[in-house]
Amino acid sequence: MSEISSPPTDTALSMIQRIRVVETAQVWRWLRLGWQDYRRSGWIGPVYGAVFAAAGLFIVFGLAWLGWPYLITPMIGGFLLIAPLLALGFYALSSRIERGEPPRWTHLHLAWRTNTFHIMTAGLVLMLVVMIWARLSIVLFALFFPYQSMSVESFVAQSATLAGISFTLFMLGLGAAVAALVFVTTVVALPLMLDVKTDIFSAALVSTLVVVRNPRPMALWAVVIVLVTGAGLLPAFLGLTVALPVIGHASWHAYRDLVKEI
Repeated sequence: MSEISSPPTDTALSMIQRIRVVETAQVWRWLRLGWQDYRRSGWIGPVYGAVFAAAGLFIVFGLAWLGWPYLITPMIGGFLLIAPLLALGFYALSSRIERGEPPRWTHLHLAWRTNTFHIMTAGLVLMLVVMIWARLSIVLFALFFPYQSMSVESFVAQSATLAGISFTLFMLGLGAAVAALVFVTTVVALPLMLDVKTDIFSAALVSTLVVVRNPRPMALWAVVIVLVTGAGLLPAFLGLTVALPVIGHASWHAYRDLVKEI
């Protein structure tokens, strides 16, 4: 039998009524608490964080080896789009630390079992977004470079041209829009689904209303996530061993501040 107990059931209406309005300064508190939880997790956080770094390297070298370099940036973006789901274990660890219980590896990779069906549904939705994003990237590459082959040499040659720069800027803008949509609908959704046995649609609604009621703190939190994650990408993805666990832990504390407990 799993040691993880099932969360209580709650209605969407009661959850919406528990949304808090917070100050912008709370964002730095979330980050500080996330760092503290990362340190308290011992070897668990760095090891699980290393999985993210390895996945990033696999994406880059795998796509380059296959001759699809134009998909590297979109797929890294897609990888980060499903980060809220991959960080589920960090939410569970922070929840245990919050209760004064020792963090354990089993609670990291079994966290999804607290609300299996709805968390799996959320995962499928996020994977669908990534698949659409990847397919859209291929279509846009063909539109911007209609007479170019999809090879490494062709991609490098075109990257400095006007079409190449336009393609990059367009993809960055479109990627930012998709990331913003995912952020708004998931910023507290998955921690909520872990804590309370609710469905993805109710959780996404609560998450959206959290952003609507806290526009400035949520805007700052989004910027912090981008900067910390971006810094983690720079040294050959090795920084993700720290960046993503810290953001994952901090996201749990953001949820705790933004949604009142039962």
